[in-house]
Amino acid sequence: MSETRDTGRIKTDREIELMGNSSRMVAETLKILGDLLGPGKTTGELDRVAEDFIRSSGGVPSFKGYRGFPASICASVNSEVVHGIPGSRVLENGDIISIDVGVVKDGYHGDGAATFPVGEISGQAMELLETTRDALGAGIGEAVHGNMVRDISAAVQKVIEDRGFSVVTDYTGHGIGKNMHEDPQIPNFVTNGDKSMLASGMALAIEPMVNIGGSEVKTKADGWTVITKDGSLSAHFEHTVVVRDDKAGILTKV
Repeated sequence: MSETRDTGRIKTDREIELMGNSSRMVAETLKILGDLLGPGKTTGELDRVAEDFIRSSGGVPSFKGYRGFPASICASVNSEVVHGIPGSRVLENGDIISIDVGVVKDGYHGDGAATFPVGEISGQAMELLETTRDALGAGIGEAVHGNMVRDISAAVQKVIEDRGFSVVTDYTGHGIGKNMHEDPQIPNFVTNGDKSMLASGMALAIEPMVNIGGSEVKTKADGWTVITKDGSLSAHFEHTVVVRDDKAGILTKV
């Protein structure tokens, strides 16, 4: 989800602590939903479980009501890339589902996503999930003081393209903190003009979106759900991380 970005800045230790609280809630929500989903579940049911858990834990879903978005999570199935609206869709054996969760607590946001198999999925679909997860890990490995944003982008892009998949170029990762989206933007591909430097204490949401087919996407008539133009499968993984001197700290983990 995009919005006007405030200038990214170095977070204090207290701010990182607060972001850690909201980010752990994101991770816990994703774990609960991953354990719950399966053939026969609806995406709307997943959304209700997520909202109940987040609110009962003292947080607020970041996405609900944002520019009119009607749900607490984004649930994107198969060829849906991002921003899928949960509802009556029933998950079937062989589907994949990308779930994106945002939580704000005590004024600070956490943001994370994962793509899950539903029942038994094809070998190619599993390779897509593994590639996207590995690309995220490669990007996080470059989120250290003194590197540039483009180092993250290059690492993500290399993993994806070396394995024969396509990088979604219409959407990027982002800075995060008091606002869900802050500078800098974190593309999943190298752009010639981006020479933004990373500094210890910056908080970033790194989130590769990867297609089996071509990179082109379009938005459905609902105004939110982004799908692949060629109908191919898409996967999405995301972590909120803090840039450190030697190794990034991942906030969205249990």
